[in-house]
Amino acid sequence: MAEEGEDRHNHRFAGVTGQAIRSGNSHVHEIVFTHTDFLDHFHNLKRILTGPAISVGNGKHVHFVTGRTTLNDGHVHQFNFATAIQSPLT
Repeated sequence: MAEEGEDRHNHRFAGVTGQAIRSGNSHVHEIVFTHTDFLDHFHNLKRILTGPAISVGNGKHVHFVTGRTTLNDGHVHQFNFATAIQSPLT
């Protein structure tokens, strides 16, 4: 996560997607995680939904995710990432 502000730092987090939620001709997932820690502070992550499925071939797909953490210590973090494929080789 990139920071907005003077005190540059980043956070790491991991989550798990929930069941598929039908959305138009595709589907999205809710991502379940609560917070991200870095040294002496943390940010909460609100309910986050992925974007629709993006095919990567062989019947596999990923989802793009964008969002923002809660405000803590005077700043928030914007984030952009793609989900990973559970079994990319099978």
